[in-house]
Amino acid sequence: MPTVMVKPWTDPILDVLGHDPRSWYVETFWLPTLGPTCVLLMRHLADRFDRTPDGLALDVTTTSECLGLGARAGTSSPLRRSLARLEQFDLAVGEGDAVVRVRRNLPPVNRRHVKRLPVDLQTRHAEWVTTTVREGPLELAKRRARRVAITLFEQGDEIDHVERTLASVGFHPTVGREAAQWAWNTLRDDEHPPDRHL
Repeated sequence: MPTVMVKPWTDPILDVLGHDPRSWYVETFWLPTLGPTCVLLMRHLADRFDRTPDGLALDVTTTSECLGLGARAGTSSPLRRSLARLEQFDLAVGEGDAVVRVRRNLPPVNRRHVKRLPVDLQTRHAEWVTTTVREGPLELAKRRARRVAITLFEQGDEIDHVERTLASVGFHPTVGREAAQWAWNTLRDDEHPPDRHL
């Protein structure tokens, strides 16, 4: 069966401040830009990277079937076209025929593509930019680290492993420690369930 070796494309800035493919931002602003198949593929790969952070041999036929694309596996299959489209948007990069590196997190949609969005989405994006600038990068990193920590605890990780994982994906140790402790305390408090929008 044809396979593609897919590995994470490490980026010390986007890995911390970028948008998880499963996030509201990607669903709202990247979806109409990239198209549903590419977004679905990035979400699928994000889940797989969570389990195999060094990369994986992606079976083209099986993955296509899992994503509802049919069993086509040739060079013109929807899965391979989606990987090529991700490269066009600088979200993936091919290394010869053997390996494709895919970003774990996406940058903000650039201005040229924002201008192609429907007017109401352009307005929402402008509001998001204003809020983000006001919030500042440190608060944004803390909020994202907390989100990741909650997910790791829900998967059964111990607090020291959560801290190490946050550090390994680029969060500053102080941010990772604070996020792990916050998530641990939040999950232990039955009266105040975790806010997934933090």
